[in-house]
Amino acid sequence: MQENPAAQGVWASVTHATPLKRDATYDHRAQQAALGIEVHHTDGRTAQSVLVLTPNQVELYAVQFEQLIAEREQARRSGQ
Repeated sequence: MQENPAAQGVWASVTHATPLKRDATYDHRAQQAALGIEVHHTDGRTAQSVLVLTPNQVELYAVQFEQLIAEREQARRSGQ
C-alpha cells in the first residue's frame, strides 16, 4: 500500500487562491485587514486560509479594484 504524500507532510503546489464569500474584517489593534480565502492545489485539494493586508495594501488594492471595475464596465459597453 502506498502512503499518501499529504500524510507525510508533502503538499502539492498551489495553483491559485480565491476569496471566500464572507465579509473582510479589520482589526484596529493589529492595524490589519483579513480576508478569508480558499487555496487551491495542483492535486485538486483545497484549504481555507486568511489573506492579511496592511492598511496601505488595502488602499492600494481599493484603487486597483476601482480601475478593474471601470475597465470591465467599459468592455461591457463596447460589447467585448
